[in-house]
Amino acid sequence: MKSSLRSRQEPRRVSNGVIIGAMLLSLCVLSIVKARYCATPFGTAPCSASVMQGRGPAPGADELQHPDGDGGLAGPDTRRGGGRRRRARGGPSSTAPAVTTPATVVSTGGGRDKNGKAKGKAKPTCYMTSKRSERCDASGDIRVDGNRSTIYVSGIDKEWKTKPYARYHDPVAMEHVREYTLKPLPVSGDAPACTKNHSVPGFMFSNGGFSGNLYHDYTDVLVPLFISTHQFKGRSPLLPPDRGRRHLPQGHGRGPSAIAGHVSVVDFKRALRRAFGLEREAASRTGATGGVGKPRLLIISRRGSRRFLNEREMARVAADAGFEVRVAEPDQHTDMATFARLVNSADVMIGVHGAGLTNMVFFTRGAVLIQVVPFGGLEWLTGVTFKDPAPDMEVTYMDYNVKLEESSLIDQYPRNHQVLTDPYAVHKQGWDALKTAYLDKQNIRMDMDRFRATLKEAMSRLP
Repeated sequence: MKSSLRSRQEPRRVSNGVIIGAMLLSLCVLSIVKARYCATPFGTAPCSASVMQGRGPAPGADELQHPDGDGGLAGPDTRRGGGRRRRARGGPSSTAPAVTTPATVVSTGGGRDKNGKAKGKAKPTCYMTSKRSERCDASGDIRVDGNRSTIYVSGIDKEWKTKPYARYHDPVAMEHVREYTLKPLPVSGDAPACTKNHSVPGFMFSNGGFSGNLYHDYTDVLVPLFISTHQFKGRSPLLPPDRGRRHLPQGHGRGPSAIAGHVSVVDFKRALRRAFGLEREAASRTGATGGVGKPRLLIISRRGSRRFLNEREMARVAADAGFEVRVAEPDQHTDMATFARLVNSADVMIGVHGAGLTNMVFFTRGAVLIQVVPFGGLEWLTGVTFKDPAPDMEVTYMDYNVKLEESSLIDQYPRNHQVLTDPYAVHKQGWDALKTAYLDKQNIRMDMDRFRATLKEAMSRLP
């Protein structure tokens, strides 16, 4: 009987032993996994996979600021804790300012092998963020050799080439942008000595391409730079490689670093107001002075193509309609701060499609922009450039579509010419044909009855 009872109990003991053994084995495996893959609280802080994820040091670090630029190469970051800080060696003259940071380099996942090289699938140093722009992120000891168009980067094992200008989809523009090569930082001391050191994120940009045209200064340079640098609160040095090329309009206050820290178009405009000292925030039917004043109309004049042929008559009609009228012609020699104050004082601005309308960035909230659309089926072009952005900028948009009778083209071509009868056939011939026919050769003689009605509507739309 006892023998029978013992034989029934022994399998249960064996089964319990197997379970206990499996639990102990699982604990051992989990301990090994945790030790291999989980960060210890006593070690150094992990590297960031992207410089944009880090934070800069406290204000007061050495900075180099320039009044122009676009976000191209995002430079090194300063870590707050963990590893040792290493600065680039100083020395006699170097070819360009160098940017130095802690020795911490980008960790792109997969850990490192026994030789210190990254393994596993790594995030590329340079990558396309959209069809317009490429972004290069680098962290660690960064040295910029401007004369040789070379950027030495610690922690990379291959070369990358980039053009820091946000118009990659346009080969014509990119032909005029200097190419930079990112190379591994030599370990033998052959890297150029530093003449300037920075322990904050730096941004390489280009003022090549279409820079010099006010519209492209903003869309291709200033806005991309604003987007790239906003999280660094204005502490980022801006490094323009093309020092010998034309620069963006002067008078940008303390430059894009002064307008960093925001994310929306409205905040971008607000930051511009601070940079230029623009006090007026909202448009009004009573004008800038309030009370019984008149709203101000600013007529954007042009000296080349797309000129108003009866500009004086336009000013007279606008004055009769109850506006205080100003006529101004911005160009590359215009003092930007002065013109910004003029635009900021206006309640309504009218101009033929062109770069001068870019000054709407200085407009007050609720101001009215009237874009005169040249004859030739250009609504698609005028739409993407100024009409579509207007609502996000808190600007009331109106367009004035030029009729054939108001265009100077009627005096240049016979009435049955394709340029006059079938603009879209001209469009199919390509941008050069379109530009020559409808942008380069056309001037406007405004119909005063239509113009008067347009002003009346603009007045009614003012707050």
